[in-house]
Amino acid sequence: MASSSGDDEFVVLVCSDPNNQIETDISNEEIVISTTDFSTWDYPSTLSFSTFKIQAHRNRLIEESSYFRGLLSGSFSESCLDYISIQWQLETFLNVVRCIFGFRLDITSKNFIPLFQAALYFGVEMLLMQLKSWLSEASLSKDPGLFQIQLEDLIDIWDFGLELDNGFVQEICASYLARNFMWAMSNKIFKDMPYELLLLCVKHPHLTIDSEKHLSDALLIWLHSNTEQLERSSKTECEFFDILKQIRISLLPLWFAAGKRSSISFSELANESVDSIFKLMKVTPKGSMNVLGDGDLSHLRIRLTKYSKKVDLSGCPQITPMILLLSFLPNNHNSYLALRKTIKESASNFEQADGTKCQITQSLLPTLSFEAVLEVDISGCLKLPLEDAIDYFSNSFPFLRRVKAAYLLNFKMTTLYRLIQKCSLVSEVDITVDVNPLISSQLSVISSSSAVVSMAPNRAYFVGDKFSMTSLYHLGPSLSNITKLTLEGRSDVCDSHIQYISKFCASLCYLNLKGCISVTDVCMANLIRRCTKLQSLLVCHTSFGMNSILALCNASPSFGNSPSAQFGKRPLDSLASNLQLLHMGGCKCADEASLLELLSQNQMLKSLCLRDTNLADSALCSFSGSLLEVLDVSNTMISGAALHHVVCTNPGLKCLNARGCKNLFQPENTKKEAKISSSYSCEELFIELGKTCRLEEIALGWGLSYFSLQALKPAILSLRAMTVCLGGTLPEDSLRLLPTTCPLLESLVLYFQVISDCMIINILTSLRQLRTLALCYCFGDISNSSFNLSMPNLRILKLERVTPWMANNDLVLLTRNCANLVELSLLGSKLNSDAQCIISHGWPGLISLHLEDCGEVTENGVSSLFNCIALENLLLRHNGSGIQRNFILEAASKMPMLRQVSLDVCDAKEGDFDLPDDADRYSLRIVKIARCKSTRCNVGSHFADTTRKPVHRETLVLVWNSTNVVRTVVKERL
Repeated sequence: MASSSGDDEFVVLVCSDPNNQIETDISNEEIVISTTDFSTWDYPSTLSFSTFKIQAHRNRLIEESSYFRGLLSGSFSESCLDYISIQWQLETFLNVVRCIFGFRLDITSKNFIPLFQAALYFGVEMLLMQLKSWLSEASLSKDPGLFQIQLEDLIDIWDFGLELDNGFVQEICASYLARNFMWAMSNKIFKDMPYELLLLCVKHPHLTIDSEKHLSDALLIWLHSNTEQLERSSKTECEFFDILKQIRISLLPLWFAAGKRSSISFSELANESVDSIFKLMKVTPKGSMNVLGDGDLSHLRIRLTKYSKKVDLSGCPQITPMILLLSFLPNNHNSYLALRKTIKESASNFEQADGTKCQITQSLLPTLSFEAVLEVDISGCLKLPLEDAIDYFSNSFPFLRRVKAAYLLNFKMTTLYRLIQKCSLVSEVDITVDVNPLISSQLSVISSSSAVVSMAPNRAYFVGDKFSMTSLYHLGPSLSNITKLTLEGRSDVCDSHIQYISKFCASLCYLNLKGCISVTDVCMANLIRRCTKLQSLLVCHTSFGMNSILALCNASPSFGNSPSAQFGKRPLDSLASNLQLLHMGGCKCADEASLLELLSQNQMLKSLCLRDTNLADSALCSFSGSLLEVLDVSNTMISGAALHHVVCTNPGLKCLNARGCKNLFQPENTKKEAKISSSYSCEELFIELGKTCRLEEIALGWGLSYFSLQALKPAILSLRAMTVCLGGTLPEDSLRLLPTTCPLLESLVLYFQVISDCMIINILTSLRQLRTLALCYCFGDISNSSFNLSMPNLRILKLERVTPWMANNDLVLLTRNCANLVELSLLGSKLNSDAQCIISHGWPGLISLHLEDCGEVTENGVSSLFNCIALENLLLRHNGSGIQRNFILEAASKMPMLRQVSLDVCDAKEGDFDLPDDADRYSLRIVKIARCKSTRCNVGSHFADTTRKPVHRETLVLVWNSTNVVRTVVKERL
């Protein structure tokens, strides 16, 4: 409430806005109000007047405002007047008066500066205190939207504080920005940040980021966006780029550091980062003492504050328990001494003479707790013993909810149980690995064998598995809060593991078993019956079949195993009726009848994948849902009429994949379905898509033509990804019009299309946001002029059988114009061994490289390609028979993130390759070695000799998981 004055003497403040140019109605020119009636003011209507006459207590004004104190109690002539004229912005001055008379103001980032200016001018200390209090509270907020301080307002407030030389305002702005840096860096005006504010923010102890990569990206974006400012500034360019030295380069992801080696502004730091990462990877527990040394260890501390919500360490193979513990300790000398002492004591208890196994105990250290951390990503952290990490997380992240640990083969199921027990609040776990390539039922297996592996030798630190599956199983289902579990690619997951999961993860809503080939259909059915809250189920390339479908389609958990006895019953409360996502691509065990029953109950589905299944028109037409956003029916036998039926009833469809559907636009089957009109024509599907849907992704082949693309136009205006496959025929005119038809396109993949320089140049010139371009087995003549323009946003480039002319000079041109590629695939070219150096220097951050039939790239062996240290997927086939025998072993050690290698014996210098054992394979998950046989090729009777052409014979495939390695020989070329 407003304070009342003991003195009844009033003064009238006549306030008008000198800058108000808005013409107002005469009736709204003036209003008379009193400070005694503040509580009854109609504030919005009051602001509609052009002049205020405010009756205010003279003494109150004198007490609370130095301006009015001097004016009304001094020797000025106005001191005896009853009317005082004020020229000020009306709303701001009205708020000043309200504050003087004891009302709490509604301060926002929009009115902060006007109020602060007015508070200084009129000398209202009470208002200054309110403003400072508001700004302090806003800066302490963990949610940047809580006080609605937008970044542009924060910059304005900073500039205002700088003008006033107000250190308080500057410090508060830097603090707020530091704590909400992840939010700020995603803002489009982040590049307008003043350098001094950015520098103060980056140096602030409360700087909160998910990872050092995010900080690096933000600073590089700012620097590149402020080139002109750098040129105009009195500071030298080096002074501005000194801000990059605040980055803790030892904690960058390997792929990121490797890629930045080609950056002009970051190359020096990137090289230092790579060197530091490899040094840390070689550190043993005993060597940790040398790493810690006696100096400042801040450069090895993961940035953690009480505001941290996510810790992203993905792609950092150098992260060790020492770095984790160091980051969990208070940042002071005593903590460092305690850590050194603990490591020294642990190192004295080596389990092996070489000191490769050691346990560092956290309980004796003064570790901190970060209660705001909800998510941790340790994917690819090869040096991090998972059991140790789980112990550390349970102590320092007590409210952890989400854990991602992808591509770590040493993450066993017992490790998962340990995580669930130690971090009891965790609700989402992702332990994805690469899917086994031997998942197709169409493969012809010549031989197969397996052997048990031991993971321990690869680990620099070790803690034994203290919890057996049996002991955890008996702890009961109340053990787990898991609602989302991703086991993609885990071929080591078997029925017994699934039984335990169904026991203690009864609250599962999302389950991804893609590629879990060791789990049976019966076991999946039992899990489905137990986990009655399932809404998302991904079971592509598994044994998912009739038993599992039966479990989904029946409400009661008690029924027999006979599918025929149960199909036909359609309870309203079945699990199938509640599913929102179902991906079962490649599941050949489900027959047409079971698919029909399943789809007839999927009313709530938003995402459906039936790729490579026994899907027929009758099953697809039985689909009862109307909420589909994603539909994948690729490589099935459905007709266009059946697909048309689904499109008509699902107007919200955004992603459609119907590639490889040979019957899609063929004449209808003789067996008619009641729901399919006999008068259907293939154009109707595209017309319906154009009228009904707004697609973001589409993949089509058979039937796609110029006319169908014209019909699709309304549906593809917002298209972001397009794939045209075998059977689709888009003339050059259609492809040339793609930039106007699909202006937002980010991914374009063309198979077997007619292309030309003119068409490609038009696409690359117009679609500047294009990130993926794949031209595979296309026809027509193109030259290097197609790629003679800058494409800085392109990340993935595949040129397969379209550039037979490509030589080293053309490859150099590509490295200059596509400087930011992370995936490259070249099939058919005329490169020589110097191409290795061109690739490794031009694209040092590649994570995937496929070179096949590319001349003589490997004729003299492989050397420079080892500089692509971040590679995760490497294919080298038919590029010259010079690859050394120990190549796989050398590649694994020099490319620590390498997970997949594909070679051909034709390229082996000594006729074969050494295969890695458990101790020296690092991240390797899959090795594929093809073998060819020679066949005589008669080139004409007028030639004296015949030539020999290599023809594929078989492929050796080695696949490692957490328990064994499977060695398989198949006839197919994989």
